Amino acid sequence: MLLGVNIDHIAVLREARKINDPDPLDALFFVKRSGADQITIHLREDRRHMNDEDAQKIISQSQLPVNLECSMNAEILEKVLAFLPHRATLVPEKREEVTTEGGLDVLAHFDALNQAIKRLHQAQIEVSLFIDPSVEMIEAAHRLGVEWVELHTGLYANIYAMLYANLARTPHSIATLQLDRKTLHVKLEASLRELENAANVARRLGMKVAAGHGLNYQNVKPIVAMAAIEELNIGQSIIARSVFVGLECAIKEMLGLVR
Repeated sequence: MLLGVNIDHIAVLREARKINDPDPLDALFFVKRSGADQITIHLREDRRHMNDEDAQKIISQSQLPVNLECSMNAEILEKVLAFLPHRATLVPEKREEVTTEGGLDVLAHFDALNQAIKRLHQAQIEVSLFIDPSVEMIEAAHRLGVEWVELHTGLYANIYAMLYANLARTPHSIATLQLDRKTLHVKLEASLRELENAANVARRLGMKVAAGHGLNYQNVKPIVAMAAIEELNIGQSIIARSVFVGLECAIKEMLGLVR
């Protein structure tokens, strides 16, 4: 299985103090040397972590393919077309969110997506859509002619954290998942079945399948076991682990779980 390392949280750490260190560009060497397959970054409309200069430098200097996550915002799309990443992953975006909260509603934005995808393809940029594991969304993505879909694993990750981690006993407990353990087990299994079914449908339709959001060293194995998924994009957990063991070691530990 391929591993894309999302290095956004290096920029998050930099922006916490509004200084110039750490520079996410410095991560490129360590990600490549670790044996990972791809760099993933998100250029948000609000530029809360990665900025235009970061994106341009990373895309132009990376020896690994760069997957640039972005919204369909007109200004952002022009940046993507100027920077020419290997792949653009179109995602939904809300300014007030802490992180991407769900998948792109392909049906609601079908016409706008169609125009954006045509422009990206004309520039020889691969396109992926970050979507919830819904067969309806998979089929709509297929009609748009994208090469990839990335399945949003956030619900699975949240259920797992409430069931097996200490999240339920912290201020970050998820109110909608404050349920008894039996119910959480049922929801976890249902979420995994939904992800696997969506991945299988996408593969049968000829699309490549990635997955990501909330994946970490504890919860990744059931996703790795899904044969139709060929790539994972993981960021926050790797960067968090790197604080203690270093970036290269943190990536290698994750590679040991996904390959």
